[in-house]
Amino acid sequence: MIELTTLKGKSFYLNAELIEQIEELPDTIITLVGGKKIRVQESAQIVVEKVIIYKRKIYHSTREVKKNEKKF
Repeated sequence: MIELTTLKGKSFYLNAELIEQIEELPDTIITLVGGKKIRVQESAQIVVEKVIIYKRKIYHSTREVKKNEKKF
């Protein structure tokens, strides 16, 4: 999950795995896998950076679990 901000300033969490497309027109519009569109205050670049950070956390925690499984 990544934290984003609506155009009205309300903070919310979005499942980063559901993002299909990100556009800047000039508002940032995120299109989800099901076709729903969400407008956010963050730039497309910031959204992408948040997704990358999220994915790195998932990857590293998965590697740690696999590493610990090998000990047993």
